[in-house]
Amino acid sequence: MTAKDFVATHAREAKFERGLRSFFEYRDLGIKQATHGKVAAHVIRPAGGAGFSSQPHKHSTTFQLVYVLKGWIEFEYEDQGVVRLEAGSSVYQPPGIRHRELGHSEDLEMLEVVMPGDFSTEEVDSVQACLPAQTDH
Repeated sequence: MTAKDFVATHAREAKFERGLRSFFEYRDLGIKQATHGKVAAHVIRPAGGAGFSSQPHKHSTTFQLVYVLKGWIEFEYEDQGVVRLEAGSSVYQPPGIRHRELGHSEDLEMLEVVMPGDFSTEEVDSVQACLPAQTDH
């Protein structure tokens, strides 16, 4: 790291843009640029006037942390069931875990930190993992 990689952002200058999910807005915290794509960090909040719809999906990540700053959000996770996160709650989403959002409060704000900074998302049929077909012996 060098001094040119230093980054500080402030809420008073925040710019939110639509991103991965159309019903959310994302505030880039500058971490992706500062780490040369190794890590991304952003604040997420609901996008006004956008209809909510969450298809089960999984991400190709090596690390993903969500920390709720205010409000609440509910997810359904593969092999975990429904998890409700409220202000002060966090969740580590292991790489490739299937999940979907079930709902959130209008005042939701959450911090998400993801590695790598560029990751892919794949929609899946359900939150439950596909089990291998059983064979008769």
